[in-house]
Amino acid sequence: MDVIKDILTFLADNVFGQVPILIGLITLIGLLLQRKRFEDTLAGALRATIGVVILFIGVEVFTGGLTSFQKVLASAMGTTPPKADHTLTEFLTKQGGTIALVITVAFLVHVLIVRIFPAARYLYLTGHLMFWVSTVTVASLVTIAPGADQLTLVLCGAGFVAAYWTVQPLWMRPLMRRVMPDDRFGFAHTSSLACLVTGYAARPLGSREKHDTEKLKLPRQLSFFKDVNVSTALIISVIMLVGVAFADNGVVNTAAAEMDAKLSPWVWALLVGLRFAGGIAILLFGVRMFLGEIVPAFKGFSDKVIPGTRPALDAPTVFPVAPTAVMVGFVTSTGLFLVCLAVFAGAGWFTLAPPMIMLFFVGGAAGLFGNVVAGWRGAVLGGVISGLILAIGQAVTWDLYEKTAPELATLADPDWYAIAWLLKAVDPVVGGNSVWLVPAVALAATVATLLLLGRAEKRRTPDGDETAPADRTAVKRA
Repeated sequence: MDVIKDILTFLADNVFGQVPILIGLITLIGLLLQRKRFEDTLAGALRATIGVVILFIGVEVFTGGLTSFQKVLASAMGTTPPKADHTLTEFLTKQGGTIALVITVAFLVHVLIVRIFPAARYLYLTGHLMFWVSTVTVASLVTIAPGADQLTLVLCGAGFVAAYWTVQPLWMRPLMRRVMPDDRFGFAHTSSLACLVTGYAARPLGSREKHDTEKLKLPRQLSFFKDVNVSTALIISVIMLVGVAFADNGVVNTAAAEMDAKLSPWVWALLVGLRFAGGIAILLFGVRMFLGEIVPAFKGFSDKVIPGTRPALDAPTVFPVAPTAVMVGFVTSTGLFLVCLAVFAGAGWFTLAPPMIMLFFVGGAAGLFGNVVAGWRGAVLGGVISGLILAIGQAVTWDLYEKTAPELATLADPDWYAIAWLLKAVDPVVGGNSVWLVPAVALAATVATLLLLGRAEKRRTPDGDETAPADRTAVKRA
């Protein structure tokens, strides 16, 4: 038993928890299954791996400054982040082994479901979110079933997480088909509920054809804003400079000193804005690089291992489609969050902590999906919805994790809040030994959904082929 446990933990820590390795192995196996030449297989796997590494370098470049800016922004707004009796570090130290086992068992169950049910269609491959979804789930299970042993937590958590990984790309599929008509890959990110709400809410606001953010006509004097790198650098730099102007000098000087002890806070603010733009450019380059390899390589899985399947990938994979919409969503979500921060603090309700990284990825993704429905109006709405969800979710979820890791509320994406409150809602029913109802109901609902989707697809394709024409075209292109 200990040997199996060690193997599963090793896989979680060194494969599923390391996105470049996971994507590289998937690409390698896919190319081997297609019997590509050795040199093509090796080069393709390495290019995919390096592409993911470049993507994460880009993320590190622009988030490094934003992490410090969160403190500056909180100081400028005159707020202090809430205090916690328990910390995420303590929780991971205590339950880290359980979380690792949940990741591995859940992925195996997820692969089995996708293999058995053709309607499942997507294999969830966003490695770092595999970790966070599992962490949120274990924290929730510990809250509703405090006496559960590790085996119970692992099996119950894995069943629930596997169901989420299977269904989440499916509810995003209608919107993703607007972004990727050939269905080359799915969307696997915990911003999905904000994106989904935005997609439906934006419908009355117009159409993409008339208001597409990427086709906006600007006066000649403002035409430079059409270059996403230039507009990003300008917008973030202005936000940074305003924050520095109103923040406490000590806080600002400390943040600037983290980059260079001799650096002026004003120059630091400009550099953070420029680094943000540079990081986004690096991120988008890495995305294009690894997508160019994993999508065609995945045909090996689609043909020989899990027929008809496609990879479901991280949010940045769609950002190149409409980078201006991403920036509109990010800026709008940040502005709305700051308004909520001031209102909540003024009312004495809760002191919000600006989650700049989440505001970028969630707001950006919602802005992009809002744009594909209603153009710039939808992008703005996506940012508003994201800012509201992140602000209200943070405020109402903090106490939910007071006995585990309250920081999960401030680090959260919309789907995290949904998972937390869904499991909290079943607490009166589940309590104690009935915690096994969580995976049982989740998996049963997933299977029922997949059976219904399978029947619906068969009705649309009378010949019994469950791959729609657009999907077959995508396979041929790959």
